[in-house]
Amino acid sequence: MSEKLRIDKYLWAIRLFKTRSLATEACKAGKVKLQGQNIKPSTIVKIGEVYTIQKAGEQKKIQVLVLLENRVDAKKAATFYQDLTPLENTRAYQIKYNSPILHRDPGSGRPTKKDRREIDDLQQDWFD
Repeated sequence: MSEKLRIDKYLWAIRLFKTRSLATEACKAGKVKLQGQNIKPSTIVKIGEVYTIQKAGEQKKIQVLVLLENRVDAKKAATFYQDLTPLENTRAYQIKYNSPILHRDPGSGRPTKKDRREIDDLQQDWFD
């Protein structure tokens, strides 16, 4: 492993972004921060630093434990950083505890076209 590693490559290697170019774009767009400051894709990662990453409406906070240059499987990649994101801020928590409950009475039959549109509108408002 090298001693110098760019943040965009690190975020790609630990599987926070699907491609390295997406990680680079996130850095350029100000979605990756170090101590509240926007950083460039070429910023060198140091062990122990805490980064805040804004991705798809979710804000993650990670601490670098080990430098990782090449992409590995997800299970192994999770050992190279510590997720400091509070549980209340995770997407799974928000969906489980804050989503609207769509309930239909038993025996009411299939939703009509109007019902279906209302359900779709409600879901779209929630997930946008």
